[in-house]
Amino acid sequence: MVAVGLGGGLGTALLRSRWFMVFGCLLIMSMSGATYIFGLYSNDLKTSLGYDQTTLNLIGFFKDLGGNIGVMSGVINEFSPPWVVLAIGMSMNFSGYFMIWLAVTGRISPPRVWQICLYICVGANSQTFSNTGALVTCVKNFPQSRGIVIGLLKGFTGLSGAIMSQLFHAFYGADSKSLILLIAWLPAAVSLVFLPAVRLMKPDNKPESEVRVFYHLLYISLGLAGFLMIAIIVENWLTDSQKLYAVSATVVLILLFAPLGIVFREELNNWMKMKADAGNHPTAVRVMTETVEPPKEVAAATPWWKDVLKPPERGEDYNILQALFSIDMIILFTAITFGVGGTLTAIDNLGQIGRALGYPAKTITTFVSLVSIWNYLGRVTAGFASEIFLAKYKFPRPLMLTLVLLVSCSGHLLIAFGVPHSLYVASVIMGFCFGAQWPLIFAIISEIFGLKYYSTLYTLGGGASPLGAYILNVRIAGHLYDMEAVKQMAAKGLRRREGEDLSCTGVNCYKLAFLIITATTMVGCIVSFVLVLRTRKFYRGDIYKKFRDEHVLEG
Repeated sequence: MVAVGLGGGLGTALLRSRWFMVFGCLLIMSMSGATYIFGLYSNDLKTSLGYDQTTLNLIGFFKDLGGNIGVMSGVINEFSPPWVVLAIGMSMNFSGYFMIWLAVTGRISPPRVWQICLYICVGANSQTFSNTGALVTCVKNFPQSRGIVIGLLKGFTGLSGAIMSQLFHAFYGADSKSLILLIAWLPAAVSLVFLPAVRLMKPDNKPESEVRVFYHLLYISLGLAGFLMIAIIVENWLTDSQKLYAVSATVVLILLFAPLGIVFREELNNWMKMKADAGNHPTAVRVMTETVEPPKEVAAATPWWKDVLKPPERGEDYNILQALFSIDMIILFTAITFGVGGTLTAIDNLGQIGRALGYPAKTITTFVSLVSIWNYLGRVTAGFASEIFLAKYKFPRPLMLTLVLLVSCSGHLLIAFGVPHSLYVASVIMGFCFGAQWPLIFAIISEIFGLKYYSTLYTLGGGASPLGAYILNVRIAGHLYDMEAVKQMAAKGLRRREGEDLSCTGVNCYKLAFLIITATTMVGCIVSFVLVLRTRKFYRGDIYKKFRDEHVLEG
């Protein structure tokens, strides 16, 4: 254990405090969503390296694979402190995206397709390390506010696309290739700054005071999201908005650092209270602010292979294999594959969908930014609302997940039928639903399978979406797009030359693909509802009683 005394002063107490740790995690997460702005630089990959749509979607699949397969980060986090996980992620982020930037700008010989797939997989996989190091640590530090914590942190990840877009335009103007360079160095730099701050600490036994602070942080994030939306709309109207980008980027940075004021206020109050208590009780001059994992029980361990198919009650700590072979995990994994895979396909192809339907290039950039903002709103809404509904009405999170999947079907249908000007609405629906799914999924995993091995189980849940994205994005959407493009060329009496970009226009480019995606998402809804039925008794109970009892025993 590490103790921080009054002698260290307010500055030391602030830098080692639990709320400064939260602030650091918010900034790390606000830079960890580079995978969501693939649509802004995917065309540079396609044109610079001469890829067709199927190849581009294959690269997008490896991006999604890297961004969601985080088992390695979870396993490392089980036996090492969070700063190790963050440091590994920082190195992977820079090396992966920097190599892509070198390739796209012609600074190295054109790499083979498998090399680009490897680079983007490594770069995107860094996101799982930053998510594991920051988010899992916060959930363990605030176990009775986990829905709110996950929603807020994942919300900042959802906003990161719009944040990085504003910073990119302010730093580099309209040079979209330089966006890849920004993605390479900026997230790595932020993680480096906050490496010492992110660590496991003793949970507070007054969760109501936690919630108050989290709501204040939510208000700031809502202000940031609102400003970004206004800035995007205004910038879309103006033809020369470079100065406006500089102003908006400055405001974005101010709002990103605004939570530091709340952190200072909370720690000043804690420090003054501790100082007053020390004056009244001279012996009590130290406060424990950091903790390590509790000592393991000395009971005789059962061999891991004997109880794999005999899991404990829901809410108790499953081991990794018990969770992996649990029917509940299999159901949840299936729902994620069909549900998240569909929305991820829509987001990854948004730029190409906009071009196929004849939207201007600047409007397409607006779509990508709108997805980022509504992604954020979906995450914080799902996180905060599900926590409130669960506490007040025993409303189960799996049912909310089912409803979100159902709503996403309407967005898929709008894309499939290409209703005029409907891509604005579809981008909002896709962003909101994609964002809302993640806090619900990760909170469900923590509640059903416990927190003991949450670092690994958290990453297992995210691993389902790349499978869905490969099936729906590469094998269906990309393949059908190229088939339609070849058909259109043949109708004009043209033949495709080797290395020539395939370009498709019109509603038919994505119509059949998104009708198929709508059907698979409906399957995901049905599967998710099965989980609702299986866990209805569990969610009617008091799922946080265990943590309150632990605090009573400690007291």
